[in-house]
Amino acid sequence: MQNFINIGLESFYVLMGILMLVIGVKSLKTIDNNKKYGTFAFWVLLSLPFIFGKVLPATFIGGILVLLSLLTLTKQVVFAKYEVATEEFSQAKSEKIKSKIFLPSLILAFAAVAVAMSLSSYASSSQFAIGAGAIVALISAFIITRAKPKEAVEDGARLLQQMGPTSMLPQLLVALGVLFTNAGVGDVISNMISGVVPADSRFFGVVAYVLGMAIFTMIMGNAFAAFSVITAGIGIPFVLSQGADPAIVGALALTAGYCGTLLTPMAANFNIVPAALLEAKDQYSVIKYQAPVAIILLAIHIFVMYTFAF
Repeated sequence: MQNFINIGLESFYVLMGILMLVIGVKSLKTIDNNKKYGTFAFWVLLSLPFIFGKVLPATFIGGILVLLSLLTLTKQVVFAKYEVATEEFSQAKSEKIKSKIFLPSLILAFAAVAVAMSLSSYASSSQFAIGAGAIVALISAFIITRAKPKEAVEDGARLLQQMGPTSMLPQLLVALGVLFTNAGVGDVISNMISGVVPADSRFFGVVAYVLGMAIFTMIMGNAFAAFSVITAGIGIPFVLSQGADPAIVGALALTAGYCGTLLTPMAANFNIVPAALLEAKDQYSVIKYQAPVAIILLAIHIFVMYTFAF
């Protein structure tokens, strides 16, 4: 079963890489100006780690990331032309399918949870579960909408290209979190906090931990990346060392980081991409609406951690 999961997971990555190649070819064919070459190069280069990531040297992938950054910085990556359904067709389909259009999203979630729980004893089961859930959801979408596979590829490519270079951020930020941990950033933060927060104060330790998770997540754009750094630098020496329950503290620290996710453009897949997909005039509109909720939740996190963790 472990071999099956490993092969399946690699297959999912290869499929994502092939979709990026589709975007590259589409860009080369439909973009009218010279930026079609930069856009083509961007998506082809981005596909390589997904398709050949197991065999490519780390330095080669690092070079690809540098080239991708340069193409983005010089604004060589633009949007290709896609066939879009007419308003009349969309309206007719909407009236026919109605709320059943939401079923694939629910199926994806339930299928992913079911697969993850049934394979929880195997490595990489959670990542495999998301891919398996996506396949089941895609099949259900075909059954409900009667769409052709070509339409799924076309719309998938269009949505991914609409996210553009920001689609790179989740992978980059996770890697950055590992880099920070190995570089000893947690120790540096611990030394800085020790000069401000009393070592024997549970309350101020909790405040520093919760706010540290939120702020560092805002910088990193990813709560998982921030968790290891802030837990090593603040959580362990200032909260857990005073007898706090690790299960409660760990869960609340991670969700405190998610409050930071609500407040930062670095969490592009949550805050910037939706604004782009909705074609909002203000790219930060999602963050502005989320900010009051995030601040209230941070206060609640401090209260709950201080009250129930000790």
